[in-house]
Amino acid sequence: MPTLFVAKSKALQDWGHGVGVTKFLFKVGVDAGSGDDAVATMNAEKAAGQDDWKLLGQKETDLADGDALARVARREQQLDPDFYPRIRGAHGVFKVKLSNVENDMMVRAALANENQQLKNLKAKDKDIADYLMRRADEDRGS
Repeated sequence: MPTLFVAKSKALQDWGHGVGVTKFLFKVGVDAGSGDDAVATMNAEKAAGQDDWKLLGQKETDLADGDALARVARREQQLDPDFYPRIRGAHGVFKVKLSNVENDMMVRAALANENQQLKNLKAKDKDIADYLMRRADEDRGS
């Protein structure tokens, strides 16, 4: 079964911060194997010109790569690989708004009646990966 994965590259995030895009750049994709295999392939092929990709999250899915990217693109901006020469050919690199992730975390905590968690909302890489995977896998038609 295909695997939906989210990965990050520290060098790509540093580049994004340096050119004024954002430092919150993450790669979303679907691979026939595991997320670890996909990240190993990305590192070997120097996807987006980087070889320091790190897997943040993965889960099995029934989606195709294009469908998953389209669903995430409804909420987050996908960088155009033809516009930025640094990431030429790398589809699925998203510019994530931290406020969207933290709002999602707040709503989920409120619905679960976890009042203590509402005070300590600070999104980490794992939270961003979970948010992106939910956007891809659960955002059916909305």
